[in-house]
Amino acid sequence: MRFTSEQRLDDGVLEREFTLGEIPGTLWTPESAAPLPLILMSHNNGLPKADPRLIARARYTAARGYVVATIDAAGCGDRPRSAADERARSDLRRAMRAGEPVDEIFESLIGPLVENAVPDWRTTLDALLELPGIGGPVGYSGGWAALGIRLAVVEPRIAAASFFAGGYVPRAQREEARQVTVPLLLLLQWDDEGNPRQRALDLFDAFGSEEKTLHANPGGHTGTPWFELEDGCRFLDRHLK
Repeated sequence: MRFTSEQRLDDGVLEREFTLGEIPGTLWTPESAAPLPLILMSHNNGLPKADPRLIARARYTAARGYVVATIDAAGCGDRPRSAADERARSDLRRAMRAGEPVDEIFESLIGPLVENAVPDWRTTLDALLELPGIGGPVGYSGGWAALGIRLAVVEPRIAAASFFAGGYVPRAQREEARQVTVPLLLLLQWDDEGNPRQRALDLFDAFGSEEKTLHANPGGHTGTPWFELEDGCRFLDRHLK
């Protein structure tokens, strides 16, 4: 892992850009004399790590006493995209303009993105846990629920997860949700124009976690209330500190 830039933010959090092979990422580290828990914070399918909403969440969470990391995994952000991904995105835009069904197009786009992103996240996790100041345990927080489900299933170091039910979850991850057993917080925007409400409720019901909580708020996809950040940190505090 090679750090390429750093800046100290007003709240004392150190923000550093890094590269790990072909993987670009950002790490936020609060001032602390003791090793801190680590939060892997993802963005929704293909969005860049520089997405303003992700950065705001990361800085807030780091200021609450967590090391926070995000990356542009394969096919995300400025990373190269396959010809199949680009065809699927083009087909998706066309189908949405025409009001046609989009589930199968989403399957062809999001499924491979998840498969390709998981190895990059696990490689990054390996490298992060070797850094001084990071002691674990590890949590996942992000708008990419499908990625979080797969990571929670295959990565035993993840001890708690917070998902936003605001993106398409492929059939494979809807089935895998039954294998997720870590404490779970699911945020749902009741009127999310891109995420059918009943599908999100069915996903919550499918999770195998003994401790799982659903927070539902009125409004569309980007209308999650800011206070959910505070509630999300309290959830992380209960399970990671």
